[in-house]
Amino acid sequence: MRYTVIVSLTLLLSMGCLPMQGTAKTNGVESIKIHGYVGGRIDDCIKYRVKAQDVKELTDVFALHEETSRWGSEFWGKWVQGAIASYQYNHDPELYRIIRQSVKDMISHQLPNGYLGNYSTSAQLTNWDVWGRKYTTLGLLKWYLLSGDKAALRGACRLIDYTMTQISPKGKHIYETGLYRGLPPSSILEPVMLLYQTTHQQKYLDWAKWIVQDDETAHGPQLIAKADVPVAQRSPLRSGEVWWSFNNGQKAYEMMSCYVGLLELYRVTGETCYLKAVQAAVKHIEQEEINICGSGSAMECWYGGQALQTRPTLHSMETCVGFTWMQINERLLGLTHDAHYMDNIEQTFYNAILAAMKDDGSQIAKYTPLEGFRIQGEQQCGLHINCCNANGPRAFALIPRVMYQMPDAHRIEVNFYAPSTAKLRIEGHEVSLVQETTYPIDSVMKLKLNADRPIRLAIALRIPVWSQKTQVSVNGIPQAGVKPGAYYIIDRQWKSNDRIELTLDMRGRVSQLNGKIAVQRGPITLARDSRMDDGDVDECVDLRPVDGYVSLTPIQPQNGMWMTFELPARVGTDRENAGYKRPIRFCDFASAGSQWDRNSRYTVWLTEPLDPKTMPRK
Repeated sequence: MRYTVIVSLTLLLSMGCLPMQGTAKTNGVESIKIHGYVGGRIDDCIKYRVKAQDVKELTDVFALHEETSRWGSEFWGKWVQGAIASYQYNHDPELYRIIRQSVKDMISHQLPNGYLGNYSTSAQLTNWDVWGRKYTTLGLLKWYLLSGDKAALRGACRLIDYTMTQISPKGKHIYETGLYRGLPPSSILEPVMLLYQTTHQQKYLDWAKWIVQDDETAHGPQLIAKADVPVAQRSPLRSGEVWWSFNNGQKAYEMMSCYVGLLELYRVTGETCYLKAVQAAVKHIEQEEINICGSGSAMECWYGGQALQTRPTLHSMETCVGFTWMQINERLLGLTHDAHYMDNIEQTFYNAILAAMKDDGSQIAKYTPLEGFRIQGEQQCGLHINCCNANGPRAFALIPRVMYQMPDAHRIEVNFYAPSTAKLRIEGHEVSLVQETTYPIDSVMKLKLNADRPIRLAIALRIPVWSQKTQVSVNGIPQAGVKPGAYYIIDRQWKSNDRIELTLDMRGRVSQLNGKIAVQRGPITLARDSRMDDGDVDECVDLRPVDGYVSLTPIQPQNGMWMTFELPARVGTDRENAGYKRPIRFCDFASAGSQWDRNSRYTVWLTEPLDPKTMPRK
């Protein structure tokens, strides 16, 4: 989603920063309102998680400089980015005032030398100090880009300028200033590139390039040199080495954060080696780590989890990992316009992210396993918050931003399907797009276009990779050549009340792995939940798929669930009475365990019974 921000061109001599000249855009998405279930969950997240946060507690952290090891300085920067993105979606004046006051409070804690953090002088550049500076800088810059507040830009410049005096060819190596092979501090590359894009000060681009070069040396994370190495095998721990230490280079969320920064360096320089490195790493993550619900990691690290996902694993699917996976795919989508990256975003959002938020919107879980219970994460760093409660709202606010994208004035990409209304401006003319659908409950999406004059436009519909049988019609006329996993482009002269109808393939798909079986429908992964009271969720089942598909029957949702289905099955190991044939019930993964109640249990992967008659013979 593109937002127009007009900033006056002013030479800020006192901070040595020159902001970019703001220009009014004639093309772009001006506003979006999402309705239905997804729209309601986004609204709940803003109201009950973002706005309900005690922000003063987060900014007060920066008044003291006594920290030596913890990460309390990350929370404000995470929260404020989610709050700013939420405001860009709903334009809530109260939220704007909350953000503005929090920025004012933050800037008041900046030291004369430019430091804005909570570490003691002797402990600076250790553990999570530079990581916290990254988030603070991002928060200040994004507020400046929204509001034009020069004090925020000045604060970001001063913090990075101070950091550059400490970490440089004549100072410390970037990878020496944090844990996990220097992944956390190296992720400061992203705000440094945003600062360069905002000010065009060459020193920031030069420092960004040096960070990348420094990281490619033998002791650094070598994000480019090891881009085509499986992410769980880059820095394997040896016997006796500590998991939470510098030697562990498998930290999932922080690694992807570094690659986000590398994409921003590519955006500016056009050096294809940066883009290719990110794409190679993302391919490995997708093929070796991301599970059926669109997330990954255990104990916050990569571990080859895709092949092991049927086995209960400690601390799996950290929400920060799920969001950052969405984030890196968002950046790749914007740079390449490859629909595959949106498929990844959709899978993660509908499953891992929606499942992480409690039904009342007040909490976002740290971990969201594929079986068991949803539980509240611990409070961290002596505050009433944790990393995922701070970061999770950014995933919800990302959806309106990627729903439509316009690479140029003559093409609009429809990436996300939900009941919604969008207002666009194309070459000075107003265009509205209305989606009428209950997707992903239903398979049909109707897109209605209204414009103040006939307009030539290529509308690119994302056809999900899982939709093997897709139908598209324009004003009732069927279209040909629709292929899964790509955009279907309709380039024509459009007039008001023209309609597109898209029908997706929502048959139940079956995945089998390690003697387990799971069911998906459209972008949704299904789960058994004990609240259904249809048997033991852990009992073995034989679903008898035909060509990889099963027949799901929608049933009336219960217990506050979003979607529920019934499926004929052969249950248990007894075959001597008719009782083994009975329907079992599924709900969407987001609804499974959503009340965070230990009395209910859910599971995605179901055990298949072994039939010796089907075993291979010599």
